[in-house]
Amino acid sequence: MRRLPLLLMSALVLVSASQCNAQLLHKKKKVHKSTDATNTAEPDKQLYDKAINDIKHGRHEVGRLALQTLINTYPDSEFLAKAKLAIADSYFKEGGTANTTQAVAGYKDFIVFFPFLPEAAYAQMQVAMANFNEMAKADRDNTHAKLAEEEFQTFLQKYPKDPLAPNAQQRLREVQEVLAEGQFRIAYYYYVKGDRRASAGRLAPLVSRYPLYSKSDEALWMLGDLFEKSERKDVAGGYYMLLVKNYPLSKKAPLAKDKLKSFGVPIPQPDPKALAWMTAEQNAPRQHEMLIKKPLGLIRTGPGQELSAAAKVGKPTMTPESESESGTDILTGGNQSRIGGVPGTGIVATINVGGAGGTTSGAESVAPATEGSEEKPADPNAPPAAENSGSGKAAAGTADATPKTDATPAAAGQTTDAAKTDGAVAQDGTQNGSSGSGKKESTSKKKKGLRKIVPW
Repeated sequence: MRRLPLLLMSALVLVSASQCNAQLLHKKKKVHKSTDATNTAEPDKQLYDKAINDIKHGRHEVGRLALQTLINTYPDSEFLAKAKLAIADSYFKEGGTANTTQAVAGYKDFIVFFPFLPEAAYAQMQVAMANFNEMAKADRDNTHAKLAEEEFQTFLQKYPKDPLAPNAQQRLREVQEVLAEGQFRIAYYYYVKGDRRASAGRLAPLVSRYPLYSKSDEALWMLGDLFEKSERKDVAGGYYMLLVKNYPLSKKAPLAKDKLKSFGVPIPQPDPKALAWMTAEQNAPRQHEMLIKKPLGLIRTGPGQELSAAAKVGKPTMTPESESESGTDILTGGNQSRIGGVPGTGIVATINVGGAGGTTSGAESVAPATEGSEEKPADPNAPPAAENSGSGKAAAGTADATPKTDATPAAAGQTTDAAKTDGAVAQDGTQNGSSGSGKKESTSKKKKGLRKIVPW
């Protein structure tokens, strides 16, 4: 009789222990909702949910395989578009050069097959961001930077009212800051070296295409200095006037005013829109890089400081880069130079070459140069032309009375009309003082129509 309570107590303990073990085993065993027997969802929905869960937990290859199975097995599924987008997102999230290429291809396929879905704007933004993440430093290869610029411009043109548009606009400003910084560094190298033609060949298209660039005022100052040293104070005055007008709060603006006073040129009033833009730009919050992280910039592969220096206000350039704005030394000619504009507006300031003081004007566009509008190179053996009785300057677009090797009357973006001699050989391929018979034709004659941007 005394053993009966002990047996009952032990039996109760065993039963409770077995129940606890069963509950623990049940908790440890994970059951996917998509494959659970109680799930009554369609098989394509189950495949999609399982694939998304795998991708969420880092099993990208398994998830992509399930999504591809869904696409091949259920071509009429309502999850077809989501599956295609999820595959591209999986490549984008996994990262790496090869995966980024696959992601871009997937996003572009989605835009082609589903252009009217709301997710098409997101896919276009992801294409731009994929190239943005692959950008190198400003002084390295700018292939991905140019692709990112094109893709962000495409997004803003196709989806200007999308909620992602403000983010895309800021990213475009940052990309253009990196591109402009790369051109500026090359121009500054030639500027310090003393190669005025190569330096101006980079600076002139830079200030024209990227008015929001953080060093556009310094680029305008350098252009003015280059032309001033080349005895072209009329053109130099035009650049100084643009600096005072479009960047009134710049540190170079007082120096530009002093230059204009010495030239005897009237000082222009600051543009109200430019003044408002620079004020908003100075007051915009910026994220400064920590001092401890600056040494890491030496081993960083992507841009760092350039992104923080990018403009926060203003409309970025929306036109694609043309051949004449690529910043190379050889450009096609024209009778006007498009050298700057008011930030945030479509107005472009131009400078007319040949007039006293380099008058400026506002124009929405500049007429392109017509083919064959260039004059033939002047013969260096011909007698000097008579100077004009007025200002003593040659007419706009014509050569000076006396040929010079370091300063000829041409502005940024304008063709040279005076022949440049190299030793005893003239530009037409004939030797001075001879008929030219039996002489080898110069290779420069084969490139007729192409001229240096600044013919020093």
